[in-house]
Amino acid sequence: MRVCHFPAGPISTIGRRCFFTAIFHCPIQIIQRSQGKSAVAAAAYRSGEKLVNEWDGMTHDYTRKGGVVHTEIMLPSHAPPEFQDRSTLWNSVEQIEKSSDAQLAREIEVALPVELSRAEQLALVRSFVKDNFVDAGMCADFAIHDKGTGNPHAHIMLTIRPIREDGKWGAKCRKVYDLDSQGQRIPDGKGGWKSHREDTTDWNQRGNAEKWRATWAAYTNRALEAAGRPERIDHRSYKRQGVDKIPTVHMGPAASQMERRGIVTEKGNINREIAADNKLLKEIKARITRLYNWSKEQSTQSQGRESIMDFLLQARQDTAPASQYAKVKSLKADAKLFNFLMENGISSMEQLYEKVSAMNSGYYDLRGKIVKAERRLSVLNEHLEMWAQYQKYKSVRQKLDKVAPAKREQFAQRHSADLALFDAAVRYLDTLKASGESITPKAWRMEAQRLTAEKEADYLKMRAMREDIKAIETLKKTADRLAREGQTQHREEQER
Repeated sequence: MRVCHFPAGPISTIGRRCFFTAIFHCPIQIIQRSQGKSAVAAAAYRSGEKLVNEWDGMTHDYTRKGGVVHTEIMLPSHAPPEFQDRSTLWNSVEQIEKSSDAQLAREIEVALPVELSRAEQLALVRSFVKDNFVDAGMCADFAIHDKGTGNPHAHIMLTIRPIREDGKWGAKCRKVYDLDSQGQRIPDGKGGWKSHREDTTDWNQRGNAEKWRATWAAYTNRALEAAGRPERIDHRSYKRQGVDKIPTVHMGPAASQMERRGIVTEKGNINREIAADNKLLKEIKARITRLYNWSKEQSTQSQGRESIMDFLLQARQDTAPASQYAKVKSLKADAKLFNFLMENGISSMEQLYEKVSAMNSGYYDLRGKIVKAERRLSVLNEHLEMWAQYQKYKSVRQKLDKVAPAKREQFAQRHSADLALFDAAVRYLDTLKASGESITPKAWRMEAQRLTAEKEADYLKMRAMREDIKAIETLKKTADRLAREGQTQHREEQER
C-alpha cells in the first residue's frame, strides 16, 4: 500500500471540524504456484530471513535485505504452537498443498501513516490483523518495512486453508450434491451424481476485499484520532465519495524519492498539472457562485429601476479617478464591461441574472465532462503503464523459465526487482480480463488521445469564462461601492 501523503490544509469541512484526507491504496493478492511463487519465498523476502522450501528444496536468502524493522506471527488459539516458527508454518502450508497451481497464501499490503510513532503503527497493525483475520481462524505473518524514505508499510501474509480444532489442516472446499425440488440427488448420466464445490470458509468471498479495505481505513482513522492527528484516509474513490475532484496518479516510491531530491519526474508533472486543474475548477466555482447569488438578489431588488447602462454612467460621473493612470485603468475596465453587456444583450439586472444562471449551468456541465474524462484517462493511463511494464519485463520472465532448475534461484534473486514488476503487471492484466475487459492497448491509446483533446477543448472554454466573470465582478464591485456610499450618506443625514 502506498504511503499516506497528507496535504497541508483541510479539503473537507463538516460543521466546525476540518478533516484532512490522504491517498488510499491497499492491494490484496494471492500467492500461488501457477505464477512461479511460493509461500516460503514470500515469507523469507518479507521477513528478511533465510528459509528453505522443503517442497522443492529451494533456499531463499534475504538476510541482506534492508528496511525490515519488525516481524511477527499471530495465530488462532487452536493452531499448533510450533507455527510460531516462520519456517515451520509456511513449509507446512507448502507440504499440504499438492497441486501445481495451488493457492498458498493471501497477502495484504497496507501503508502506515508517518504521523504515528513506531509503537502506534505496530499497535494499529496488530489490532487490525487480530480482529479481522486471526479471530476468523487465519494464521498471520506480518512484517513492517521502513527504509526511512517516507514510505513505511506492512506486509500481512495470511493462510488460506483453515485449521481444524485438533490443529490439523482442514479442507478448503467440500463436495456438495445438487438436489432436485424433492431434495433428491440428480443423476449425471454417467453413473454418478451431479455436484459442485463449496468453500469451507467465507474467506474468499468477493465482498471481502472491499470490507477489509474499509476496515483498514476505519482502524487507521481511529488510531490517528487517538494520537490527536487531523489526517484521515478514505478507501473510496473520489467518485464514490461524491467529490468532483480529479484524482492524482500513484507516484510510487521511486518517483517520490526523486521528487524529494528535486528531480522532476513525469508522474510528478502529471500531478502538478492535475493540481493546477483542480485549482482552476475550484477558483471558477467560487467566483461564479458569488456572482450567481449576488445577481439573483439584485434582480429581485432592481425591478422598475434604471437600466444597468444608466446606473454605470451615473456611477462614473459620481466618482472621477484622481490620477491619469487610474483614469486609463477605469476606462479599460468600463470598455470590457460595456462590451460584455452589449454582446450579451443585457440591459437590466434580470437579464444579467439570466446570463449568470446560464454561465453557472455551463460551468457545472463542463466540470462534469472534465472530471469524467480525467477519471477515465487515469484508468487508461494505468492500463497502458501496466501493459508497457508487462512488455518490458516479459523477456526476463521468459529467460527465467529457460534457466536450469539448479540456477533458477540465483537468476531469480539477481533479477528480483524486474520479476516483481512483471508479476505485478500480470496480476493487473489478469484482473482486467477476469472483470471482462479485453486487453487492447491500441484502443486504449486512441481513446486516451480522443479524451485528452476533448478535455483540453473543455478547459479552453472554462478559462474563457474568466473574462465574462471578471466583467460581472467589475459591475458587482461598482454596485457594492455605491451601496456603501449610500449607507454612509444616509447615516450622515440622520446625524445632522
